[in-house]
Amino acid sequence: MQQDKEGQNRLTVLVSGATCAGCIQKIESRLAREPDVSEARLNFSTRRLSIEWRGNTARSNDFVKAVKALGYGVLPFDAGAARQESENEEKFLLLCLGVAGFAMGNIMMISVGLWASDAETMGLATRDLMHWISALIALPAIAFSGRVFFRSAFKALLGGHTNMDVPISLALLLASGMSLFETFHHGEHVYFDSAVMLMFFLLVGRYLDFRARKNARSTATDLLSTLSGFANVLQDDGSLKTVPIRSVAEGMRVRVNAGDKFPVDGHVIEGSSLVDTSLVTGESLPRDVEKGSDVYAGTMNLSAPLTIEVAKAAEDSLLADIVRLMEKAGQGQAQYVRLADRAARLYTPVVHTLAGLAFFGWWLIGGLDWQSALMIAITVLIITCPCALGLAVPVVQVLASGRLMKGGILLKSGDALERLSGVDMALFDKTGTLTLGRPQLEGIYPPEALQMAASIASHSTHPLSKALAAHYEGPLLPLEDVHEHPGQGLSAAYEGKAVRLGRRDWCASEQNPDDPAHSGLELWLSVEGQRPQRFILSDQPREDARSVIERLQAQGVEPVLLSGDRDEIVQAVAKNMGISQAYGGKTPPEKFEILEGFKAQGHKVLMIGDGLNDAPVLAGADVSMAPGSAIDMAQNAADIVFMGDRLSPVYESLSIARHSQSLVKQNFALAVAYNMVAIPLALGGFVTPLIAALAMSGSSLLVIANSFRLKWTSL
Repeated sequence: MQQDKEGQNRLTVLVSGATCAGCIQKIESRLAREPDVSEARLNFSTRRLSIEWRGNTARSNDFVKAVKALGYGVLPFDAGAARQESENEEKFLLLCLGVAGFAMGNIMMISVGLWASDAETMGLATRDLMHWISALIALPAIAFSGRVFFRSAFKALLGGHTNMDVPISLALLLASGMSLFETFHHGEHVYFDSAVMLMFFLLVGRYLDFRARKNARSTATDLLSTLSGFANVLQDDGSLKTVPIRSVAEGMRVRVNAGDKFPVDGHVIEGSSLVDTSLVTGESLPRDVEKGSDVYAGTMNLSAPLTIEVAKAAEDSLLADIVRLMEKAGQGQAQYVRLADRAARLYTPVVHTLAGLAFFGWWLIGGLDWQSALMIAITVLIITCPCALGLAVPVVQVLASGRLMKGGILLKSGDALERLSGVDMALFDKTGTLTLGRPQLEGIYPPEALQMAASIASHSTHPLSKALAAHYEGPLLPLEDVHEHPGQGLSAAYEGKAVRLGRRDWCASEQNPDDPAHSGLELWLSVEGQRPQRFILSDQPREDARSVIERLQAQGVEPVLLSGDRDEIVQAVAKNMGISQAYGGKTPPEKFEILEGFKAQGHKVLMIGDGLNDAPVLAGADVSMAPGSAIDMAQNAADIVFMGDRLSPVYESLSIARHSQSLVKQNFALAVAYNMVAIPLALGGFVTPLIAALAMSGSSLLVIANSFRLKWTSL
């Protein structure tokens, strides 16, 4: 728990057992009723509950008790504990899914035999034996795998409310209980197959949802772990004291050695160095820093020790802002509910109401005995089995994922295609996304100058020096007294002459009149007694970038370039690509603000980026993509990852998404049409359980066959 200077308290805890948007609403509304609570927000992706209030800090215990009283678990938020709990939950879900799938496959083999014959042909004893075998397979499987739903439903009922797992549990228990009753009394029909099949497909949906939330959790957790660790604080007597980063306060002086990350935001008060600022700007080239320069938490000090004065504590640093932005974006993204989930929420109460009405109607009004009336009610449950609805989305997703994977495109989020199909704007990062992020030497240069430049550049790990040295394939000159000057370049001696390679203002007092002005990447070579030579480098665009931009525009998707690189470079790249809107020099919060502005205008936004500075926008966009060369944080935040040096996977993903979304809608239409015909027939008693089971299976096969059009259709 934390308390700021204004007396505002903040408690952050981990909530378990929240499985739907209704759970979030129950928790947040319950806490909002507490006096002095200014904000209570539960992030569905990370399961991180943040409560802010004024007054007595001891009230935090009351808030925790209130959440527990609703039937949810509450734990102190710890990145390591959250990761371990996530791994345990995934193992449990996979185990339950595997048991349910095994049971479903075996029971369906037995059911085929029961459907294909009757009691007179196979004999009553054989039929009863097959029913008992089905029971021996189904009941343990339901008892084991159904715990995913039973536990949640039980906690919800204990808390005096319901959730979506309550009707699911009721359906499983009713189908199993009725089937067991029929088995004991030598009944003709049992429904263990339907119960296990229902459970299996519900577990598939639950696991897909878990995987999407796990990706968001891992990203935020890894970022939060960056804020942990220790910092070297400079004392008044000149000694260094190692303290936890979270204890570093504004105004302290911190020593940061070469190769270390800056623990907090601050200003350089001593030293000069090169800093990898890709965290903030996304630019692959290091930035020169000297006394008075600003540095940010999480960025890397590359070449020389620095002493900084702390400008902000760790909790208020730019990295912490990125974490908060990602959590805010994750909460917004969690509002996208899969079509199958929406249908399932309607299915459960409607179907069970119809089944109840069928039972009481035929028993009390229709004059049937209770067994026959219950059989009609069970038939209603069977014939309206949500398998077709459950398959409407997953089958298309599996086929789409397989087709995308063949093209080197990895689909990470279960509903990414649904969201991608509706985008009308695409935000592109520059370095590493539209371009390859690998500087290359341009032009033809005098052999002697190129040899000298490559010889001195080979002593540096700077990206521009490495690019220049890689361009030269001949023998290197034996240089003496080679030194690297942070923020300036390299110096050496050759045959008694001074040699420099680096910035223009360090190597050349005036520009060669033969060299036109250039706003891009460059290195200057200065050899004593000779005219300085300039080497121009460029970050090459992806081979098909311009054609992809044009194809997106033809599909009604407006491209926008959004980068942390210098504005003049960004504008030049945008012009070359045919992009009319371009924003350069933007920090992560500024990028996120631009994204929110587009979304407020009603745009559905696709973000394509590769750096950690893009992570908040990747998480906040309606859907996001990252190249395979992107850092792990960006790949974790993205919904789709594509491999290779081409940009065409962006367009291919959009095309497949729109086609698959069309198939999903068709599948739902087929499932709804089937139920509109089947339910009245079942309610009227015109359908036997056998016909109901066959009709249910037939509707599933019809949905699968329609989904396979995605595999056969050329785009």
